Amino acid sequence: MNSFKRWVGFALLLFAAQSGFAQDRAPLVGVWRLVSFEREFQGSDEREYPMGKVPSGYIQFTAEGRMTVVITAEGRKAPATDADRAALYNTLVAYTGGYRVDGDKWITKVEVSANPAWVGTEQTRNFKVAGDRLQEITAWMTRPDNKVARAVITYERSKS
Repeated sequence: MNSFKRWVGFALLLFAAQSGFAQDRAPLVGVWRLVSFEREFQGSDEREYPMGKVPSGYIQFTAEGRMTVVITAEGRKAPATDADRAALYNTLVAYTGGYRVDGDKWITKVEVSANPAWVGTEQTRNFKVAGDRLQEITAWMTRPDNKVARAVITYERSKS
């Protein structure tokens, strides 16, 4: 009987932990449409739009813990040459994997990506949800020109 009580207690603990993880995910769960993709520079008001002023894309978070994102720059055209196809790579962000939430961060264990260097890595993003808006903020990174920048990506909850 004592081992039965321990088993039931363990099962209840697992259920409570799983419910807690689902609650952490709750603000993110759903489909979000891309509104803007900006790059901001540390110590400056400078902004740039690496995907153009009107990029396209969606990010989706499931309650079960999977996220998928596809972002494309504005003005993409169907390729006519190999050089065109190679250039399209620079106007695409796409990856998917399991995710977990830790406070104001989501961490994705990347399983598939347009950038093979990301496969098997963990991508951490800060986020804020305010009403129907989701803001994703990447970590600060030093660029080849020695400027320090991060991406600030804004989504709106999709109605369809």
